[in-house]
Amino acid sequence: MKIKNALLSTAAATASLFAIGATAQAATVTVKAGDTVSAIAADHNTTIDAIQQANHLKDVNLILVGQQLEVNGDSTTTTSTQTTQQTTTTQSSAQTSQTQAQPSQASQTQSSQTQTSKPAAQTTQTSSSTSNYSNNGSDSAAKAWIAGKESGGSYSARNGQYFGKYQLSASYLNGDYSAANQERVANSYVASRYGSWSNAKSHWLANGWY
Repeated sequence: MKIKNALLSTAAATASLFAIGATAQAATVTVKAGDTVSAIAADHNTTIDAIQQANHLKDVNLILVGQQLEVNGDSTTTTSTQTTQQTTTTQSSAQTSQTQAQPSQASQTQSSQTQTSKPAAQTTQTSSSTSNYSNNGSDSAAKAWIAGKESGGSYSARNGQYFGKYQLSASYLNGDYSAANQERVANSYVASRYGSWSNAKSHWLANGWY
């Protein structure tokens, strides 16, 4: 009888130790991007059903980033804490990269818009603005060269919103598409933006537009 009682006491103590060990192995895992219940179960030497029951999950395929799951596996709370810290560091690094990328993208977009669009011309034409460019032989040749490149020298040429011999935006011409007005507006545009037709030609050669 004494031997039987001793054996029962030993079995009870052993069961108690197993219970303590199981409790010590319980861990709280914070879900990070890319995690699945099956992956967490494999990492912590447990089963999907055990995680589902421990956390009362209705759908084991639906877990959220930042959600905390109770896991009765081999992992420890220390491991969970380290994983959380790594996740936070990774997220912080990703946010920093996005923040650094945004100014670069904005700069590239602005540069692209600058190269593909023509600046707005002054709508008010004055004798002083048309006299700002030099009308010497070199400028006259540069002017004729640009007209040839833009329209083949035709006052009636049209390409989308750009019209006439110098392919000016239709809004610059204010509805007056006459040759005289095209000449006045073109001279004013070049004078205000480049100072001379020669400079405008140099810009055209470098960028494919003026």
